[in-house]
Amino acid sequence: MIGAGQAGLSAAYGLRRAGLEPGPGFVVLDGEDGPGGAWRHRWPTLRVDGAHRISGLPGMPFTPDDPTRPAKEVVPEYFAAYEDEFDLRVRRPVRIDAVRSVGAELAVETSAGTWTTRALINATGTWTHPFVPRWPGQESFRGRQLHTADYRGPGELAGKRVVVVG
Repeated sequence: MIGAGQAGLSAAYGLRRAGLEPGPGFVVLDGEDGPGGAWRHRWPTLRVDGAHRISGLPGMPFTPDDPTRPAKEVVPEYFAAYEDEFDLRVRRPVRIDAVRSVGAELAVETSAGTWTTRALINATGTWTHPFVPRWPGQESFRGRQLHTADYRGPGELAGKRVVVVG
């Protein structure tokens, strides 16, 4: 499995419930230095109680002690506890270089070696490669087009007239 954000951890939980063991049954590879997925990169002013909604992962409720803390701290702590609780043994940081078909199997070529597998779950998300849509007139627009992945907090927009398109 590639990715240990909420989708990857949920899938790993499902594999554990199906009776597979980390190591011989499945491997979770993640490119981050630690738990938390994209939450590690959220802006520091986003607090848990200010986020739209943060859901728990399967088998373990999300119940932060202090919802006024930054989500970029609280959620990674929760993910770390989740990995420990279900003994998911995430390997990190591991960069994926290529996935190739080799007969009936897949070869997953990484910075930590090559794994072969019959199936692969790609749970990488889009945080490191966000989609920025193209729109007519974009070339002549003199304002700033900002993707959430690049947002750092409200201070950078102070005094600006802002339109937010979801």
